[in-house]
Amino acid sequence: MGTGPTRSPKKGDGVGYSGYKPQKGEKVIALTDNHGHVVAPVPVAPGNETDKLLFPEGLKALKKVAKAVGGDLQGAYLNLAGGFDSTHNRTCIFHAGLIPNIQEKPRNRKRPKRGRKRFFNAAIHALRLCVERTFAWEDKFKRLLLRCERLQHRHEGMKLMAYTLINLRACCGA
Repeated sequence: MGTGPTRSPKKGDGVGYSGYKPQKGEKVIALTDNHGHVVAPVPVAPGNETDKLLFPEGLKALKKVAKAVGGDLQGAYLNLAGGFDSTHNRTCIFHAGLIPNIQEKPRNRKRPKRGRKRFFNAAIHALRLCVERTFAWEDKFKRLLLRCERLQHRHEGMKLMAYTLINLRACCGA
């Protein structure tokens, strides 16, 4: 999430509100593989948008990339953070042929939820550290961290270039 120059937010400035506090910047959902390579970087939304609402568009992008490369997603695990836990997202993942591995959020429940337990494998979920490592690699690009670009499409282009360089590390061994 980048921040621009400090000034008062104006209408149409890309500013959303989180409670009472204005937030600048945007979210990008980047789906990565187990090695930290970015596979499908797609949805961009204001910083105050919830992750649950952005995920279906990201899943569509993942299916599009897999189809273009000739990959098969059937039976693969999809590790997600607890913020993506919703019935709609789990249904989308099942329809895509993937297996959701999302840690269930208790949501202020005093007693456990009735019914069948949701699938969750902690050993597979530990691989999410690769995703956090990718975020750390992305933070090394200062132009993205400080948000030097004023136009949205230029900033998205810079993000795609950063993801390309992150993926290129595997080929060059750097």
